[in-house]
Amino acid sequence: MTTETVRVDLPGREYDIHIGPDIIDNAGDFIKPFGGRRHVCIVTDTNVADLHLTRLTTALAQAGLTSEALALPPGEATKCWTELERTVEWLLGQKVERGDMVVAFGGGVIGDLAGFAAAILRRGVRFVQIPTSLLAQVDSSVGGKTGINSPHGKNLIGAFHQPSLVLADTALLGTLTERDFLAGYGEVVKYGLLGDAAFFEWLEDHAPQMAAGDMDARVRAVTRSCQMKADIVQRDETEQGDRALLNLGHTFCHALEAATGYSDRLLHGEGVAIGCALAFELSSRLGLCSQEDPSRVRAHLRDMGMKVDIADIPGDLPDAQGLLALMGQDKKVLAGQLRFILARGIGEAFITGDVPVDAVLGVLQDALAQKG
Repeated sequence: MTTETVRVDLPGREYDIHIGPDIIDNAGDFIKPFGGRRHVCIVTDTNVADLHLTRLTTALAQAGLTSEALALPPGEATKCWTELERTVEWLLGQKVERGDMVVAFGGGVIGDLAGFAAAILRRGVRFVQIPTSLLAQVDSSVGGKTGINSPHGKNLIGAFHQPSLVLADTALLGTLTERDFLAGYGEVVKYGLLGDAAFFEWLEDHAPQMAAGDMDARVRAVTRSCQMKADIVQRDETEQGDRALLNLGHTFCHALEAATGYSDRLLHGEGVAIGCALAFELSSRLGLCSQEDPSRVRAHLRDMGMKVDIADIPGDLPDAQGLLALMGQDKKVLAGQLRFILARGIGEAFITGDVPVDAVLGVLQDALAQKG
C-alpha cells in the first residue's frame, strides 16, 4: 500500500504529514535529512514504549542515528507542570541543541507535552510528531498547538510551535483498545460535521470497516482529516478566526472533561462526540438546522458504539449551571462571552458568540435529566 502525504504550507514553517502503514520503519530516513546531531531524544509514555519503542530505535539506528528515550506515565494527568519540568530538564541533560530534533512518540498527551517542551527549550527546538493514537494522528499532532493543563482548565498553558515533520503510522492503530480507537473517531467524525458533508456520508458507509481494521479506510480517513485541518491551519494558524471551527463540540467537551476531573470516566474524543451531538441539538433548537440533523449525528455515533449523550458518562456530574460555569474557563471565551461552534446543517459549521444562555442551559438540563 502506498503512503499519502499532506503538506502543511505555512511560509517558513512548512512540513509534511506522511500517512500509511508501517511508516515508522522508515523513521530514520525521514528524520536524518533535517541535520543536527546524530542523536535523537524521544519523549514517550510507558505504554507506547513497551509496545513500539524498540521498533522506532531500530529504525533510527538503521539510518545511523543514536537515540535515548524518556518514558512518562500514560494518561491526561501527565500534561502538568511536574512532568513538563521533568521533560525539559531531561532534554537539557541530553544536551539538546536548537538544531537537534526531539521526537514526540505517543498519543495527544505526549505530543502536546513534548511539543511544548520543545517550544520553550532554548527558545524553540525542532520536533517530530510520531502520533500513535487515532486522535493524535487526525488532530493533535497537526497544527502546532502544544501545551499542558491547569487546575483552571484544559490546555490553558501552551504555545503554538509547529512540528518539522509528522509520521502517522496507521498500522500502529491496531494496538489500540476499542475504546481508545473510538475516542479518536470522535475527532474524525467532527471533520465531516464541520465542513465536509460528503466525508460524513462516506464515514456513515465505511467507518464500521475502518474500526474493524480495514487499512485502506483508515488511511483515507486519516488523510482526509489531516487535509481538512491543514487547510484551516494555513488560513488561520493562531486561531484568530476560522481555526476555531476545529473546536466543534469542544465547548461542551472541555466542561465535561473538567467535571470528570480529566479522568478515564470520559476520554477527550468521547467528550468531542458528545459535544458535537449537543452542538447540533443546540443548533436545532435555535432554528439553525433541521431537527433531523442531531438525530442523524446521534444515530451514526450509536452505530459506531460510541458515547452519545451526557447520560452515557458514568458517575455524578454538576448541574446545568455548574457545567455552564466550567464553560466559562474555556479558551474560546472572548471578552467574557462564550463562543460556540454551531451548524446550519451537516458540513456547515460556523462560529458565533450570539447564543442565548437560556438555550444552552435548556440543552444541558434536558441532557442531565436523561441520567435520572
